Amino acid sequence: MNDANTKTDLSLGEGGHLHPMTQTINEIVKIFAEIGFQVAEGPEIETEFNNFDALNVPKDHTSRDMQDTFWLKDVGPEGERMLPRTHTSPVQIRFMQSHQPPFRIVAPGKVFRNESTDATHEAEFFQIEGMYIDKNVSLANLKFVLESFVKKFFGEETEMRFRPSYFPFVEPGFEIDIRWKDRWLEVCGAGLVRPEVMKAGGINPEEWSGFAFGMGLDRMVMLKYGIDDIRNMYSGDLRFVNQF
Repeated sequence: MNDANTKTDLSLGEGGHLHPMTQTINEIVKIFAEIGFQVAEGPEIETEFNNFDALNVPKDHTSRDMQDTFWLKDVGPEGERMLPRTHTSPVQIRFMQSHQPPFRIVAPGKVFRNESTDATHEAEFFQIEGMYIDKNVSLANLKFVLESFVKKFFGEETEMRFRPSYFPFVEPGFEIDIRWKDRWLEVCGAGLVRPEVMKAGGINPEEWSGFAFGMGLDRMVMLKYGIDDIRNMYSGDLRFVNQF
């Protein structure tokens, strides 16, 4: 398995009728590039350590059950369980292990969960994670970055709020909501990176600090383009793609 890699060319495709997911990834990556973030990539097949342990997800967490995660029969080179990643957060672990701070990264990619398919859920979908590691990083830095993104992507008039929540890999943790058509919608989870996660990535939390965030790209696409059924995006039907 290779370490997480970075891209210097942020363009993911041009011309023709691009799938709305591709268009959205391009747009989001461009927005974050304007405030100093580079793209990082990692494998879709991950180790249990990178997907769970390094991110402070406890052994008894429901996400480790067969009902929530696809586990592979094959094991890794050290006898470790392998799985299609359930989020893109393992890219952050790989990047920390192979790079020295300071850095700012975003990691778009496909993830896999044992979900029942309906209009708003799929077993395969896309996420984008972000991480910023530097000296004296605070919630003010996180708010600036996410507010800059929200206003660029959804419009300058868009309101944003932080709502306290829990995620194993950040503390404090927040749900990020936006005001969308007269109601509040959750679009992102975020917070300050926990010391345990920094240590798992080989970074000294006494010297460095940082924030991380993650959002479902499918929800962004559906909001942006008025799509009401997630299954349309994975149907392979060119009549759907050619609308965009």
